[in-house]
Amino acid sequence: MSLKSNRIVIEAPAKVNLFLDITGRLQNGYHTLNTVMQQISLADSVEITAEQGDGCVIQCSNPAIPCDERNIAFKACKMFMEVVGEKAKITVAIHKRIPVEAGLGGSSTDGAAVLRGLNILYGRPLSLQQLCEIGASLGADVPFCLTGGTAICTGIGDKCKRIPTPENLFFVIIKPDFANNTSKAYRLYDQKPLPVNQDFADFVSLLEKGERDTLAGKMYNVFQRLYSDGRVEKIAMDLLEAGAKGACMSGSGSAVFGVFDSEKAAELAAEKLSYNNKYTAKASQGLQL
Repeated sequence: MSLKSNRIVIEAPAKVNLFLDITGRLQNGYHTLNTVMQQISLADSVEITAEQGDGCVIQCSNPAIPCDERNIAFKACKMFMEVVGEKAKITVAIHKRIPVEAGLGGSSTDGAAVLRGLNILYGRPLSLQQLCEIGASLGADVPFCLTGGTAICTGIGDKCKRIPTPENLFFVIIKPDFANNTSKAYRLYDQKPLPVNQDFADFVSLLEKGERDTLAGKMYNVFQRLYSDGRVEKIAMDLLEAGAKGACMSGSGSAVFGVFDSEKAAELAAEKLSYNNKYTAKASQGLQL
């Protein structure tokens, strides 16, 4: 197998959870989920360069991001090269736009971008299924980040069923000055679990019918309920007052997003809101491998 090119730049889009619930805990410590994930246009940029040598080097524009074996992008690089049986010095330069510890999938999407990029550089030796198998071993969100679009995800979040992306779905995302840690969030759930939300099937049905306005008002996040954090609720209320059809925390937080039915409405709302870290984005249809 030989390199088809020695450099590629891959976009690594963020995600939001339109619905997120925990349905149980496995013996290995992972939690089972009912979630609907939506890829959005807010994205990191990942540049991958291959040259003679061996090993993986991670560079990142955000100094808060570890650039060693803790980084999912590093793990993705190492595992891909092992699976295809190749040796090269791979340099991965990540330009971060997605805020960290926000529940927007920033580390998972960077790892997925490395898998996609290396697969292209080496002439696509691995199928999507094989990439997803690697991705699932790196993090529950990575399989979704490999294909994006809109998906109903179950299992530990790795079993994804793609469905059509709703039209005219726009977001304003607020990342507050505080961060939430995913591991701590799940430990909090283990200490005081909530009953399974019975509205998931109805939510999926609304989504598949494209009933966007009704859907937005029925979004749910188990961690938002667990935290009962007044700061999060204030952001959600501010988004609603700015015209959002619905507002919800994403993932384990701390980012909160509002849903709008036009780009102009989202931009006008963002202008009204006085938060330091705010982003506008639109729903993405999915990625080409």
